[in-house]
Amino acid sequence: MDKILRAILTSRVYEVARETSLDIASRLSKRLENTIWLKREDQQPVFSFKLRGAYNRIARLSQAERAVGVITASAGNHAQGVALSAKHLGIRAVIVMPKTTPDIKVEAVKALDAEVVLAGDHYSEAQAHCDRLVEETGMTFVHPPLVIAGQGTIADEIVRQHPRDLAAIFVPVGGGGLIAGIGAYVKLVMPDVAVIGVEPVDSDAMKQALKAGAPVSLENPGLFADGVAVRQVGRHTFPIVQSTVSDIVTVNNDEICGAIKDIFDDTRTIVEPAGALAVAGLKAYIERTGVRGKHYVALLSGANMNFDRLRFVAERAELGESREALFAVTIPERPGSFRQFCAALGRRVITEFNYRLNDRQHANVFVGLSVGGREDASRVQAELLRLGYETTDLTDNELAKLHVRYMVGGHARDVKRERLCRFEFPERPGALLQFLDTLGGRWNISLFHYRNHGSDFGRVLAAMEVPPNEDQAFERFLTDLGYLYQIEDGNDAYNRFLQPVKI
Repeated sequence: MDKILRAILTSRVYEVARETSLDIASRLSKRLENTIWLKREDQQPVFSFKLRGAYNRIARLSQAERAVGVITASAGNHAQGVALSAKHLGIRAVIVMPKTTPDIKVEAVKALDAEVVLAGDHYSEAQAHCDRLVEETGMTFVHPPLVIAGQGTIADEIVRQHPRDLAAIFVPVGGGGLIAGIGAYVKLVMPDVAVIGVEPVDSDAMKQALKAGAPVSLENPGLFADGVAVRQVGRHTFPIVQSTVSDIVTVNNDEICGAIKDIFDDTRTIVEPAGALAVAGLKAYIERTGVRGKHYVALLSGANMNFDRLRFVAERAELGESREALFAVTIPERPGSFRQFCAALGRRVITEFNYRLNDRQHANVFVGLSVGGREDASRVQAELLRLGYETTDLTDNELAKLHVRYMVGGHARDVKRERLCRFEFPERPGALLQFLDTLGGRWNISLFHYRNHGSDFGRVLAAMEVPPNEDQAFERFLTDLGYLYQIEDGNDAYNRFLQPVKI
């Protein structure tokens, strides 16, 4: 720890990086009844904290190391930090990036005169390719120790900018370099301040490593927060995190989207999903603990947002804030029943309304409403049930949120025994065709819905007609596909809107 502290205090990051501001988030503070400070690493020249660690390492290269150039693997922000640092020092840089990296990050790296190599779907696959290139070329890999120290300069700034009454610092976690640097500094300088990590619930490599007592490998890390999408945390960072971090909070994509909106409301800045992780985790922590009157810092780690992804963020932000509720409601199929149902909803803002005639007795309606939180949504459902409407809350139903709300249609009468599955796969040119080729033609596809989420990953809802005696073969087939999948046969949204009519 003392060695890391000395490295932080003697870091050379300010030759290219800048000391970023610590701003109060007034609106968020008032709502959460705590004083919330935002450490604005989105203000760096490459819009990310990664510049600090990259430059601190590259600036200390020997002449021999500089002569062969530097190489690294990155999902985007570290790549820009290495590229800018190398350009500043006149060194050749090669960056290996996953094929799923948003275009904005790839183009930003190329604009800094670095050579980009795209390999693999995840950071770990890009890292493996990078390792092979290091062996083949002899280039200098930008390795962790001095990188960790460079990231730790953020903690030094926070302590100077907010020296008293600080309860905790919330930090996004990917491979662990950022939180290791901050944790090491805070543990020695302000040991009473908690350092709390935040990870996506589907990319929680550090949380699982701490639970297991050693780094573990995730099979399919989530793709939405690409800046922290790692299969395994670093071997240098893990022991530091193990001894300095108080807790790891996990959050879902809706909560991340809600945090992006919160940050925009207070700063008019749009951060990337990984950049909003700390705010999402802070909100979840306060909701879980009920603490009030404390001072907290959340680190905004980056703002390299793919513009195409904003559509997904906007539609999910209200759900993440519990400001929109989704319901499936059965209404009588008779003249006037549609208006009668709308009257039952009262003077509420209707965000979505999907209806199609199904049969002559009943109709299923998919409706979205603005609500004042989960308790208010429960009151709406209770009132509809009291009025005799069969009502199912679909607010937390991924099938409903990702697919059904975009599929106005009805039940299929001629389909024979459907099996329904959701799939997620990395997006790239030709990805959907590759998926369909892999899916093959063994069973007839009876339903198919595809959405591209910000050009980074694709979501598919597919149903296939599978005879009962082929269930085991079908499930083996799903496993062998190699895509992240979820069987949804019994999902309420499917049962209400998509399931074939039994005739």
